[in-house]
Amino acid sequence: MKALPNVFLVGPMGAGKSTIGRLLATELSLDFKDTDKEIEDRSGVDIPWIFDMEGEEGFRNREAAMLAELSQLDNILLSTGGGIVIRPENRKVLAGKGTVVYLKTSIDEQVRRTSRDKKRPLLQNADPRQVLETLMAERDPLYQEVADYIIDTDSRSPKSVAQELSGLLTS
Repeated sequence: MKALPNVFLVGPMGAGKSTIGRLLATELSLDFKDTDKEIEDRSGVDIPWIFDMEGEEGFRNREAAMLAELSQLDNILLSTGGGIVIRPENRKVLAGKGTVVYLKTSIDEQVRRTSRDKKRPLLQNADPRQVLETLMAERDPLYQEVADYIIDTDSRSPKSVAQELSGLLTS
């Protein structure tokens, strides 16, 4: 099998980036990394705590630094946070350092998949559906801008999505 460039998964919360990413990394023999997990592991605190103490801007600064660092590695599949595309410099890194896959999902599916997750700071103090609709309106054009591939994950198992992507990325 030919060497693959790094693969970056982008998309909204609840699209399946972490779950599909782990499966796909195994299929492609790439090292799996997750920007949010790396930030938590290195800081010793969870994302909600960072949002509480530093605000969204502080978190976005950490996220941009982590992306800049991880994108220098070879042979990785990187699952990114849903808001990573907000900053133009992040979009430039993503587009320039690997293959970008936009895992797309509907608002209904996002609401269903995130309904019991208490570690989503942007969903904690407002109507989740309204927040997800607003975020999708802002971010969908940015996900599309950087994407080499767009894959719909609604009503699909993570394994079937990973298998489809493996075929696309190795053909």
